[in-house]
Amino acid sequence: QVQLVESGGGLVQAGGSLRLSCAASGRTSSRYAMGWFREAPGKEREFVAAISWWTGGTTYYADSVKGRFTISRDNAKNTVFLQMNGLNPEDTAVYYCTAAFRPLNNYQSRNEYNYWGQGTQVTVSS
Repeated sequence: QVQLVESGGGLVQAGGSLRLSCAASGRTSSRYAMGWFREAPGKEREFVAAISWWTGGTTYYADSVKGRFTISRDNAKNTVFLQMNGLNPEDTAVYYCTAAFRPLNNYQSRNEYNYWGQGTQVTVSS
C-alpha cells in the first residue's frame, strides 16, 4: 500500500506563487511516475504535471501551465514538488498528488495512476 500526503496549498493573489509538496510512504520502490492533477468546482479532474521516476526524471506538463509550473522530485525524501508561479484565478482548484506503479502510455490520463492523495486547496484571488 502507498500513502500520498499533500501540503502547501492556500490562498494567494493573482500573480503570486505557491509550492506544493507530496510525501510518499509505503511500498514506493516500484513506482514509475508521480504527478499532479487538479479539480475545479463543476469540472472534471485534469492533468497538471508529471515526472517519471526511472528515466532521468522526464517531465510532462499541461499546455495551460507550461512555463509557469515546475514539477521536481527529491528521491532521498521520497517527495515530489509543484512550484507554481504566475498564478491566476483559473488555477483555483483542489490539487491532487498521484503515483503510477506500471509503465505509462499516456502521462496525462488519470486512468494510468494507481494511488491518490487527499488533495490540497489552492485559491487564487483576482
